Amino acid sequence: MRLSDYAPRPAHYRWLFDSDPAIRWQVMRDLTDETPDAIAAERFRIATEGWGAKLLARQSPAGNWGGPQEDRGLLVTLYSLVLLMDLGLDPASKQARRMIDRVDKRLAFKPLNNRPFLHGETEPCVNGRILAIGAYFNKPNHGLANQLLREQLEDGGWNCEAVEPSPKRPKSRRSSFHTTICVLEGLLAYEQAGTKSAAVTNARKRGENYLLERGMFRSLRTGEVIDERWLRFSFPTFWHYDVLRGLDYLRNAGVNPDGRVREAIETVIKRRHQNGRWPLNLLHRESSIPLEIETAVGSASRWNTLRALRVLRWYSNSAS
Repeated sequence: MRLSDYAPRPAHYRWLFDSDPAIRWQVMRDLTDETPDAIAAERFRIATEGWGAKLLARQSPAGNWGGPQEDRGLLVTLYSLVLLMDLGLDPASKQARRMIDRVDKRLAFKPLNNRPFLHGETEPCVNGRILAIGAYFNKPNHGLANQLLREQLEDGGWNCEAVEPSPKRPKSRRSSFHTTICVLEGLLAYEQAGTKSAAVTNARKRGENYLLERGMFRSLRTGEVIDERWLRFSFPTFWHYDVLRGLDYLRNAGVNPDGRVREAIETVIKRRHQNGRWPLNLLHRESSIPLEIETAVGSASRWNTLRALRVLRWYSNSAS
């Protein structure tokens, strides 16, 4: 495997730049190494143009997305906020401040005695995302971070069923990739917001090792692929784990890649089409949001291409 064969070409950049500000500013930051001022100027446009502006406009005055019939878990709101993070909405913009203030002051989980939304609920898969949202938009919740630390399992990961099992299932002592990646992203955002803690760092490292010891997608006990769907890439990911999401987390966390990610990297390379672009392999519709970004399964995906190229760059730079 020669990673140089998969380096982006000028045509790849042109195609990615012919897109939304949310794509362009991340290409400038992660692939073309533009100046900080140029990157910031492009990022600033997310609040007023394209996907970011459309999603912001669909927030209700009450602070939520999804309308008055949204379920009690506020999942449409949760994943709308996650997508705004993924787009890279500048948290310092006035549009972001107005948006997150509505969430902070007006949203609550009614079945949990009106617990404020940014204080989280009961499941770590949801709370990992909420911790990331609060940290990203400069409202980190320290109690929620500590709650997630207490819920880490012996194998290093997390599992929603370990906290609130259904009546038909016993309490789990084995972690879930889906829950673990959600919590890891939350803890990383919490640290990146400037809230440093040795306990958080140690918990995050243990969670990263949970993924790495399993080669990012294999059973530790049998060596078999846990779920073939994890080898196919989606966007938005919502709560779903896949190999590209896991690798992109490690890149963002500054983890130095080793041999344990090699097979996962090869999986990313195999998913590339001959035109040098990565397709949208899966579309998760069960957690719908009021915005369509990329919906043509099998067609070239700018999001998957951007993420795959920066993951391969991360891996290649570590080997050089």
